[in-house]
Amino acid sequence: MKLSGAQILIKTLIEQGVTDIFGYPGGQVINIYDALYEYKDQINHVLTAHEQGAAHAADGYSRATGKVGVCLATSGPGATNLVTGIATAMLDSIPMVAITGNVPCSLIGKDSFQEIDITGVTLPITKHNYFVSNVAELADTLREAFAVAKSGRPGPVLVDIPKDVQMAKYEYEEKPIAKKIPLPKVKESLIDEAAAMIAQAKKPYIYVGGGAAGLGMGQDIVAFAEKIGAVIGCSFMGLSAVPQNNERFLGMQGMHGHYASSMAQNEADLILAVGVRFSDRATGNVAKFAKKSKIIQLDPDCAEVNKNVRVDLGLVGDVEDSFKRIAAKCERKENYDWLLQVNNLKAEEKGFEAEIAAAAKAPLTPRRVFDIINELKLPATITATDVGQHQMWAAQYSTFDRPRRIVSSGGLGTMGFGLGAAIGAYVATKDPVVLITGDGSFGMNLNELATAVTYKIPVVIVLMNNGVLGMVRQWQTLFFGKRYSSTVLSRKTDFVALAKAFGAEGYLAETEVEFRRVFSQAITSDKPVVIDVRIDKDELVLPMLPPGGAIDDIITVIKQ
Repeated sequence: MKLSGAQILIKTLIEQGVTDIFGYPGGQVINIYDALYEYKDQINHVLTAHEQGAAHAADGYSRATGKVGVCLATSGPGATNLVTGIATAMLDSIPMVAITGNVPCSLIGKDSFQEIDITGVTLPITKHNYFVSNVAELADTLREAFAVAKSGRPGPVLVDIPKDVQMAKYEYEEKPIAKKIPLPKVKESLIDEAAAMIAQAKKPYIYVGGGAAGLGMGQDIVAFAEKIGAVIGCSFMGLSAVPQNNERFLGMQGMHGHYASSMAQNEADLILAVGVRFSDRATGNVAKFAKKSKIIQLDPDCAEVNKNVRVDLGLVGDVEDSFKRIAAKCERKENYDWLLQVNNLKAEEKGFEAEIAAAAKAPLTPRRVFDIINELKLPATITATDVGQHQMWAAQYSTFDRPRRIVSSGGLGTMGFGLGAAIGAYVATKDPVVLITGDGSFGMNLNELATAVTYKIPVVIVLMNNGVLGMVRQWQTLFFGKRYSSTVLSRKTDFVALAKAFGAEGYLAETEVEFRRVFSQAITSDKPVVIDVRIDKDELVLPMLPPGGAIDDIITVIKQ
């Protein structure tokens, strides 16, 4: 059956199991949009307000499900508007396929209207990308793109399709869904070595990253921790992999991690790192990181082993397989003294938290905002965030009892990520979504509120409004002598009126009583809701490791 390239594209997406795509039309993809119209009963297109919103929605779709998210944009500015979203997915290893149109092949390289070398632009921020110059190669290129995006260490792939290729005709033959490219199995001798190191450990700490979260390894990790007398901590990307209420789980470690988690990692004599890359925000000063510990790192990407932290044993290959084989070889042990030491760290942490709560001056604190959200939200609720202080409070205080319940930009730290990602997460799952954002982040992509209203996406937007760019201002407070350069917003935006102008609901909350009342209403609404939550501009995210600092430099409480 001969079809146009545009039809082949859409048929191949459907063949690969794609049910939803996020995008924005333009001249060089008009043929693709005509094909989307033709197949609209088989594939749902969500029209975003901006191409960046489409990329973040595809990313959020993937984070919430593990499926490959798909976004679509025209050439030139449409394609370049995807760049921040593609880079966000790349830094967090999120499987995504970005499809762009381009000018006809005969015009490539001639500075044609809206021509851009998008494969060149995105080369450093994609796992791989393709320029399709022949319609005969289009379907198989797309299939390969999906295989690459979801295999090994996942990531974004871009496919650029000139307009004449979209218009050309070729035979289409349906094929099966592309399978993941299998990873190599780690040698048995290395598995034995890892098991022997664990057997000798008296203070084991399992360090869970985004790779483990993406593979859904939470139950296996909890069972193994119980077997070997270990405690569990995670990177930011590892959040929700392990249930928050598990007694062995200490939460996120690192710059703004939980005190007990960071201190236990520092005191451990063995760290089993599962799908985690030891980023600078997690380690602080690498020369002083985990000096008492031997480190075993399990990762699918050989480039990550010994890149940031020198490890004693690196196992590169199929992470889930390696973990299960190691677990099978380990004998059960208790490590009572280690668990007692960790319990003492937990008690110290509670003491610091009580001091912070007692020092609060505002009628509504970030901690109480999250206490109320945790109390009232449904277990299936997905928490999306933007980037800043509110993101770190969400990481510290939100409860996650199921996997894939947090959608947030870790590696790139993309302000403006949250609303598009929340939309994608809801489209993917139809589960309740709460977006935690700040007045700075929300201002970057609030135009996607139009998308949420149009598609009746009932996202609850908790806008933590302190009138400043909180995280940068926190650094200025602590390390720059309170010289607040360009971090006081002084904006007059009425977010309640703004929400209503978009067709959403809007509320103001300045006290605990008000927030509880309006959040209760919001989570039962059938339309998007913005809650303007007023918090103190001087609230800090604590604990904090100073930039370049080590665990000995941890800041737990600031005396006013």
